[in-house]
Parts: sequence; structure tokens; C-alpha cells
Amino acid sequence: MMYGPQQPQFNTPHPPRQPPAFAPPPVVIDVGGDAKVKALIGGSVAGVIGLISIFSSFTGHTTGSRTGVVELTFGLIFLFIGLLPIIAWRKIGRPRRLVFDGFGVRWDDPQGTPWAAPWNELSGVGISRTQQRRVKPAEYLIRRTMVRLDLFPADPGFRARHPDMEHLWEFHTVKNGYRLPLGSNPKYIPVIEHAMREYRPAIYLGVRDEGFMVGLV
Repeated sequence: MMYGPQQPQFNTPHPPRQPPAFAPPPVVIDVGGDAKVKALIGGSVAGVIGLISIFSSFTGHTTGSRTGVVELTFGLIFLFIGLLPIIAWRKIGRPRRLVFDGFGVRWDDPQGTPWAAPWNELSGVGISRTQQRRVKPAEYLIRRTMVRLDLFPADPGFRARHPDMEHLWEFHTVKNGYRLPLGSNPKYIPVIEHAMREYRPAIYLGVRDEGFMVGLV
């Protein structure tokens, strides 16, 4: 995957650089908080649909026994979907933040796998996005856009120094770099762009469109 001209390879890490004395405040994206809101909204909608369907199947608002069974099955499925956020709340609701500051980029995930990448160890930072194919009429009104943060190391020794980021190495389609999936959150793009232009505009690679969505990342 290329963002433009290929980034030069470095044989040794860049020398450490200190942040400016009057650095701008950190740019923080509350990924965990947004995930909780989406889970609650989605679960609530699915739960209400499920309850209405179950109620209809028992009160005779559907004609025929076969139709009632289908309505009941449909309702149970949506009710289960509505309960999923509660079942998986410990994972969904854990605090997760993406932070840009004077030292670099870091992933604050106290209950998961936190990591930090200093600016002087990165040769490039970019955003990749994939849009959902428009097949159904509703997708012309609401179109999902998957967003990811791509990080490219400045030297081959980066992987050895940051084993906590190994699960992100060449994830999905990125090559010779790391990819952090941020879900269907296009609102993150201008925030990340602002952070990169504030802290390290020289290594910001911009936004890359990767076509249409395949899978969930």
C-alpha cells in the first residue's frame, strides 16, 4: 500500500528530539466512549424491534400460525442482538483513547494492550479509509466509512523495540507498517489531520482511499 512517493528506509533511529517548551495541548480521541454510545444505541433499537415482534406474535397481530412463528423467531433474534452490548459490556465499555502529543502517538488502553510510538521513530503517519458499497436504498442515505490510522517506522529496529504493537504489524492490507482500526468513525479524520499538522506535518501522509469495504475493518 502506497500513500505517494515511497518513504525512504533508515538504517538507524533518528536522534531523540525534545518537544518544544510551549507545546500545544494533546489531541485526544475517546474511542472507547464513542464505542459505548454506538453499542447502546444499536442495542436499544434492536431490542425494541425484537420486543415488538415477540409481542405481535403472541397477541395475534400476525395472520396464520406459520407467520406467528416467523415473527417470534425474528423477534428473538433481534432481542438477542439487543442484549449483545450487555453481554460484551466489559470489552465494549473499557476505556480506550488515541492520543497525539509532543512526544508521539499513543494508545491508552489500561485493560487491553497500550502502546506508544515517539515521533522520532516514525517516518510516516497516514489515514486510510474504506467506504461501504451502495447496494440497498438505505445505504445511499447512511454510508459506513471505516477509518484506520497507519504508522510507518523510521528504521528496521522499531519492531524489536515495540513488541506491544506486534498485533498491528501489516494488519489488513498495510505493508511495512502498522494499522490501528478505528471503526466506522469518519469524524476522526479531521481530528487526526489537525493533530498531525500541529505536531508533525512533515511526516503526515494524508488520507488514502482504499475503495470499497470488505469485511469489518
